[in-house]
Parts: sequence; C-alpha cells; structure tokens
Amino acid sequence: MQGLDYFFKARSVAVVGASTKPGKIGHEILRSLVEGDYKGNVYPVNPRAEKILGLRCYGSVLEIPDEVDLAVLSIPPKAVLKVVEECGKKGIKAIVIVSGGFKEIGPEGAEIERKCVEIARRYGMRIIGPNCIGIFDGDTRIDTFFQSRERMLRPPKGDIAFLTQSGTFGCAFLEWAAEDGIGISKFVSYGNRADVDEADLIRYLGGDPETKVIAIYAESISNGRKFMETCKEISKLKPIVVLKSGRTKEGSMAAVSHTGSIAGSYKIISSAFKQCGVVEVRTFEELYEVSKALSMLPLAAGPRIAMVTNGAGPCVMATDEIIQRGMKLAEYSEKTKKELRRQLPSYAQVGNPVDLTGSATVRDYEISIRTLLEDLSVDILMVFFVFQDTPLGEEVVHLVPKMKKYGKPIIAVAAGGPFTKKQSQELERRGIPVFSSPERAVAAAHALYLAAEYFCR
Repeated sequence: MQGLDYFFKARSVAVVGASTKPGKIGHEILRSLVEGDYKGNVYPVNPRAEKILGLRCYGSVLEIPDEVDLAVLSIPPKAVLKVVEECGKKGIKAIVIVSGGFKEIGPEGAEIERKCVEIARRYGMRIIGPNCIGIFDGDTRIDTFFQSRERMLRPPKGDIAFLTQSGTFGCAFLEWAAEDGIGISKFVSYGNRADVDEADLIRYLGGDPETKVIAIYAESISNGRKFMETCKEISKLKPIVVLKSGRTKEGSMAAVSHTGSIAGSYKIISSAFKQCGVVEVRTFEELYEVSKALSMLPLAAGPRIAMVTNGAGPCVMATDEIIQRGMKLAEYSEKTKKELRRQLPSYAQVGNPVDLTGSATVRDYEISIRTLLEDLSVDILMVFFVFQDTPLGEEVVHLVPKMKKYGKPIIAVAAGGPFTKKQSQELERRGIPVFSSPERAVAAAHALYLAAEYFCR
C-alpha cells in the first residue's frame, strides 16, 4: 500500500480515546469497527481500561505489539500533539482526527492543527480532519463513524465516492444511498482539512478502479489552483459533481465558523468549475440524484432529449427546464414518426413528448421506447409514468430495463404514494434511476451530457 490507501485499505486500526461508556464518541467509533463488517485488527487505546467490547486495551499506540496502518483519534485537542508524535514513532501512516476544537474555534486551535501537520510530515503520515466523522470504504468496510448502526444506515459497496466538509450532509447522503440500494466506494468527511484536502482525494479517486463518480459537498476550496488543475485532469477520466455552499457573503461567514475556512468568491469559483470540467449542482438533493444517475447510466452522446408519457403535465415543466439548461428537444425522423403513428392507438399524440394518454398500456410504452431509442436524433430518453393509471400493467418495470441494450441513457420520472414508490424501487433495482420531479430528472440528464462533454475535451 501507499499514500491514501492506508486510510481505505488499512489492515489494522487503532482507536485512540476508545471509551468504555456506550454513547461516548470513542466507544461508538470502536463499536462501528468491531460490530461492522471490517475484517482487520482493531486496537482500543485507553490507559484507564483493560478491555472494551472484548478487546484488550493499550496505554498508547506504542504499546501495541503489531503493525498499525490507521489511527482514529477521539481525544481533547491538547492531547493530540503527543499522540500524533507517538503515531509517527509507531510507523502509522494515516490518522483520522474526529475531535473538534481546532482551527474552527480560533488561533489557539489553529496552532495545534498546524503543529499536527508539521509532525505528520516529519514522519510521512497523512491526516484527515480534524472536526469530522471520518471515513468509510464500501469494500473493506472500514468505518470510523460515531453514529451507531441503530441510528444511521450504511450503504452497500458501489461506485460513487462522496467527499464532504459537512458530516451532517455525509450522514444524509449515506442513508439515502442505503435506502435506495445505491452503493458507495469511498466516503470522506474531511472537516477542517488540515492536511488531506479535496484535490488530494480527487486525484486518489481518479485512479481508484472502485470509483466511477466523485461527488463533493464543499463550503470552501483550500487551494484553488491545485483543486482546479486536479479537476481538469480527473474530469477527463470520470465525472466530478460539486455542490458549493457559501455562495453569499453571509453564507461565507457561516462557513468560517463551521470549519474555519474562508469560502471565497462564488462567482469566480463557479466560473472556474466550468473551465475545469466540474458538473456543478445547486441543491443537496440534486447532488445526490445527479450522482445516482451518473453511477447507473451511460453518458449522453448529445443534448437531444425525447420524452414519452401517459400524463403530459410534468413534460411541460420538463420542457421548460430542458430549454433553460441549454439542451434540446429531439426532432424525430420521418421514419420514426410514421412507425409511431402506425403502431400506436389513434388517441396517442406523436410529438415530443409522445403522449400515450391515461389509456396507455405496456405495449404502447414498448413500441414508443424502442422506436425512440432507435432514432439517431435521440441522445437521452425520459420516460414519465403515472403508475396510478390502472390500464398500465405492473410488468412495465420489467420492460424498461431491457431497453438498456441500446446504450443510451434512460431516465424515469414518477411521483406518488406507496404503489408508485414500489414500482420506482423495482425500476431502480434493475438499473433505471427514477426521479420524483421533472426538474430533478432534467438536472440528471444535463449532468450526463456535461460529463460527456468534459470527458471528450
């Protein structure tokens, strides 16, 4: 192993500040490792305890008889410098500092943070944090969270990596993914970003075969030039999706109090994103859903979108959004129009959208989807469902995934109650992302197009 591998592929982990008391952060971190699916060795470090969760405790990392790759620290800031030094002497290569009370509280904390990095560099160690919830690996199941499994779900292994300055957003992203059955490759809550920053992680993930999509929530960018140069390089390999907060003066001030970082000019940063291949989103929900679409679907060959529906209302909103985002409604060939008119019932309206009306059947959808995907003028297909309409058979969820053979992105849109949610879940299990609103679906389509544009630069 080398570099950041020691965080995600660590063969052994020391938890410094492991507590005997359930509910304490040091206890819950240890519990996440011990009671989860992580297969490596775990060593609690607590000089005042003999055993925690059945594991022998050690007075310091120096007393651990075996090699240790990763140390997770949940101790007061004033004790951190001594422990970081001991980690260096022990030969530990990676440290996650979960504790708060550093740069975000003022100069004294900032000085401790600076000295931590100074010590780490002397020993060739890397630090994630402080002031964070740490890391999660979908494959090795390394899990440094102090959020218990009773309170927070863990997602399966997958190909989305999520980097976040906010542990709160991290928890939400992970739980949404777990509920949807969407897999995560790597997760990092990097907090104050004393050492390892977004650019370091993006470069690492760019070469990670387990990662297909890199999603980021950032309140500030630590080194703008380094970040942009890294994104420009990696966006040619895989999509990078960013939600940048602190877009106003007041939001920027809030970012300072949260992680001690200055957010900088949003207009400049947003413009730079476009230049270096970053897909920027405006809301947290959009960040999640765009990442989901990029994970599940092929990139789009162009901006031309076709729509098919059994309820045209949402398509009007989708059309507005498509045009406002600079994309296009596909113009079908005469062959496509003739084929649709020939095979569909007389009440169907052949246009964009193809409106099958509330009388639509599975056969109507099959004809429409197949014919539209065969048209060379269609780059992306958006399929709208009113699952509540009784003429539409439930087997439609088996039909749509079969159309992935055409190699074009297929995005579904459906909103409603229990039956609709059940049908939507069936579609997503079969690799078709479903969005509850036209705006979110078009945002996903736009990201599939933009990422392809950046990839081809």
